[in-house]
Amino acid sequence: MTDKQLSTSTPLIELKGINKYFKMGQGELHVLKDLDLTIHRGEFLMIMGKSGSGKTTLMNIIGFLDQSNNGEYIFDEQDASKLTENQKSELRNKYIGFIFQQFFLIQSLNVSQNVELPMVYEGLKKEARRREIAHDYLSLVGLEGKEHSKATELSGGQQQRVAIARALVNEPLLIMADEPTGALDSETSSDIMNILAKLNDEGKTIVMVTHDPDMRKYATRVVYMKDGVFLEEEEFLNG
Repeated sequence: MTDKQLSTSTPLIELKGINKYFKMGQGELHVLKDLDLTIHRGEFLMIMGKSGSGKTTLMNIIGFLDQSNNGEYIFDEQDASKLTENQKSELRNKYIGFIFQQFFLIQSLNVSQNVELPMVYEGLKKEARRREIAHDYLSLVGLEGKEHSKATELSGGQQQRVAIARALVNEPLLIMADEPTGALDSETSSDIMNILAKLNDEGKTIVMVTHDPDMRKYATRVVYMKDGVFLEEEEFLNG
């Protein structure tokens, strides 16, 4: 257990009264409506809902990619409303790893260089050490030996594995996954979800957004969204 991973009973994130509006012509669209949500360390929380339910907007707020119009957001005992944009950016880069439906790999870089990018942005590790860490995480996701391959030479499932390795290299407190299996076939999706489930078993906190009900079996808790509110919640003792 690292200094970033504490008790599973300790809240990592607390959202209270979160509202989000988007301007639509002369009016406003109320996307998130007075949401309250607590996420504990070590959870695998799945946010489910159809397109337009508000789940991706909520994820963007949790991941400091967007901000709410009002409400309270506590991240690791810090009041996010009091942080500057630079402080939020630093917190996001240091403590949050992102996995998206589209893999967002840089085609001109090889696999190892893509995985090393978060460490480059952090600027704390020498090149040889970055390569070593990238190798370790690529091995973790089953891509040992692919370090010098180009992203275009990999299958979709392999590219998503690279994206997972990239999300892990800075040992984040939180992994955010937005429809990570949306572009994959069912067999490859199962492989990716098994990797995420194993990471959760090892203590990683994961928040995943999906519309696919088959994914819920991997979660420790599921919340369902519709029209910007939570409809119901399920908790699973065995994940």
